[in-house]
Amino acid sequence: MSDSRLNLVAIAIFLMMMSALVGPIVHLSPAIPAAATLGILGIITADQISWQGKGTDFFVGLFQTKAEKERILCHEAGHFLVAHCLQIPITNYSLSPWEVLRQGAGGMAGIQFDTTNLENQCRDWHLRPQALERWATVWMAGIAAEKIIYGESQGGNGDRQQLRQAFRRAGLPEIKLQQKESWAFLQAKNLLEQHRQAHGQLQQALAQRRSVEECRHLLAQHLGEPAVGSN
Repeated sequence: MSDSRLNLVAIAIFLMMMSALVGPIVHLSPAIPAAATLGILGIITADQISWQGKGTDFFVGLFQTKAEKERILCHEAGHFLVAHCLQIPITNYSLSPWEVLRQGAGGMAGIQFDTTNLENQCRDWHLRPQALERWATVWMAGIAAEKIIYGESQGGNGDRQQLRQAFRRAGLPEIKLQQKESWAFLQAKNLLEQHRQAHGQLQQALAQRRSVEECRHLLAQHLGEPAVGSN
């Protein structure tokens, strides 16, 4: 379950608890808050089953504050920059559920990668460990970016799940998943700290909804790489 859905469930439970405390004072029937809470939880469950949670994410996205949007930009710029450094192909990006709907893209908001070879890399992990480890570093980059800038990470549960699912498919024992996650986080953090100015510039570019190619060109300039598309 995504962070936004967890937050909505927490809000529903909090409202039920508050109404149970305040209800007797204002003569509110206990059945009303109970029915409202069950209704909210039912809608969240139906949304999760039928639309993979897109409805809940869209609703929560309507009420994001400026600070929350800035944090999302920081998180996604982290993914983008590290993917660029590790040569993971980026196909597109969206920064809100509304943008996902408008683009007609499947999945969740965020940086979209070309995952064509990912399944093969999971199967061949023991033969070529560096391939899947590059993906792990990219998945942990959003969390690392938030911790560098804000001192803590509020998002990233989905990123951790992707990392763990990939390594489970690759046959990594459960006991070593936390070790691999910590390793990938440190790799991402090191890259982001080395290119902190580029990360800030990229965050601004994403806020302006610059194209993927423009963002890659911006990073190439900052990192001293040949211009994108040059021979």
